[in-house]
Amino acid sequence: MEDEMFDQIVAVFHSLVTWVAAGAMVFGGLVPYIPQYRDIRRTQNAEGFSTYVCLVLLVANILRILFRFGHYFETLLLWQSIIMIFTMLIMLNLCTNVRTATELSTKRRSFIDFDWSSFWLWSRFLDYMQCVLSFTLMAAYATYLFLDSMLFVETLGFLAVFTEAMLGTPQLYCNYQNKSTEGMSIKMVLMWTSGDTFKTGYFLLTQAPVQFWTCGLLQVFVDFTILFQVYYYSRFPQKPVSHTASHTTSAKAL
Repeated sequence: MEDEMFDQIVAVFHSLVTWVAAGAMVFGGLVPYIPQYRDIRRTQNAEGFSTYVCLVLLVANILRILFRFGHYFETLLLWQSIIMIFTMLIMLNLCTNVRTATELSTKRRSFIDFDWSSFWLWSRFLDYMQCVLSFTLMAAYATYLFLDSMLFVETLGFLAVFTEAMLGTPQLYCNYQNKSTEGMSIKMVLMWTSGDTFKTGYFLLTQAPVQFWTCGLLQVFVDFTILFQVYYYSRFPQKPVSHTASHTTSAKAL
């Protein structure tokens, strides 16, 4: 009787842990952007957040969804990509509205102008949607044509997760250029590190495709390198360098 009760408790605990882990995987990626979203709405200033974050994550997650047609992976990871896409679109919408409201220039930049100098700097959220839909349709058509090619499918999966894994490198490079991490949120970097570590461990435990966990390990390495920069530049201050604009150009700008 006691053994049966113990087994039931273990089963309930296991189910609880599974649900918590699943929820963390699906919704954990959007958590760091909640305070960013609230801060932009409160201050009506989007300069501290680089919309290139949205570009990178939109490309990465669209490619990941297409990868699933050629190489099946867990449904939770699919939902994670879908939710992240919606999150980035919401961030884009907010940033575009705020920037348009505060922009002094009256010139409107449009996606259909096909002006490379204004790429991803458009004046309306609709232009971003047109770009995202165009990319999705082209990538989906290419996937349809080459779905039988294992080389194409595996390359697609690698590009998806590698793009996301490289998200922290612009911040890493900016810190190196400035010889300082001043103005960078250490709490946010810790959130990235803990989230990426959990995600990579989840990939390994669930035997996700090799592209997922190898690029996850690379992402964790980049996060820890940024944390090492925090320690090094605070312990051994370098020559002061003006870096007033460095935070807005980072792909992981806060």
